[in-house]
Amino acid sequence: MHRPTNSRRPVGLFVGLCTLDVVQLVDHVPGANEKLTAREQVVAAGGPAANAAVTFGHLGGTARLLTGIGAHPLGVAVAADLGRLGVDVVDLAAGSVEPPAVSSILVTASSGDRAVASTNAVGRSLSPPAGLDALVAGCDIVEFDGHHGELAVAAARAARTAGRRTVLDGGSWKPGTEELLASIDVAVCSADFRPPGTEGPEDVLRFLRERGVAWSAVSRGERPILWAGGDGGGTVEVPAVRVADTLGAGDVLHGALTHHLAVQGELTVDGFTEALREAAVVASRACASFGTRAWMRES
Repeated sequence: MHRPTNSRRPVGLFVGLCTLDVVQLVDHVPGANEKLTAREQVVAAGGPAANAAVTFGHLGGTARLLTGIGAHPLGVAVAADLGRLGVDVVDLAAGSVEPPAVSSILVTASSGDRAVASTNAVGRSLSPPAGLDALVAGCDIVEFDGHHGELAVAAARAARTAGRRTVLDGGSWKPGTEELLASIDVAVCSADFRPPGTEGPEDVLRFLRERGVAWSAVSRGERPILWAGGDGGGTVEVPAVRVADTLGAGDVLHGALTHHLAVQGELTVDGFTEALREAAVVASRACASFGTRAWMRES
């Protein structure tokens, strides 16, 4: 596989969902017919692939995001936010006047837990662009969040053909995930990722290995990350922090992991576990402040 030299910034391509996030910090999640005033509010571009791209860029990489946003005024605001953060957006919905997906998020102040409602990529089909092969070949590593399945599978196959390392953010099992796994080198999944017939993290790691994923892991919040690969396996500790907001922590984990993997040659147990460890440090730092951007101002 091609790997970047140390003389330049690694280039990462992030394929997947981009949303407009409206995040409010509340004392509690309101019940039926209840109104309350939020303590704070954040409005920003979001979505797993977008947040991972922002993290990759913040850590010193060149981030490109392949997604669909559109020309609606809300979409223009999303693109502007990403541009301000240095993310190069390839918008496959540039001609659409429909609003982007909006995620409404309530974060409970006392615990950092979040409640999320979003349409995600439902009803938003994105076809692979004509220049996909060149776009993939121009990057060192490609990360996927599993959304926009047709696009993801095409980009993953192009990455495999070009010899570029592929990383999956397995937030949940989605239609098309099985096909996507055939071209994935590294998969790091949440505890909510449940392939058919699996019940726990060990089952998930075994499922991924049986489908040819060489390196895999399951993140479990503040609990140790379970990993497998290179004929081994084990755990990686997650730093303890006072949690203010868990929103986007998994996205940050994947962006940081992708950045560390982009500058490695052939993966070893030491290299993979160190990448997981460093990514967990960054994700834990993100949990210590409200919103998906404050941690970058403090680091």
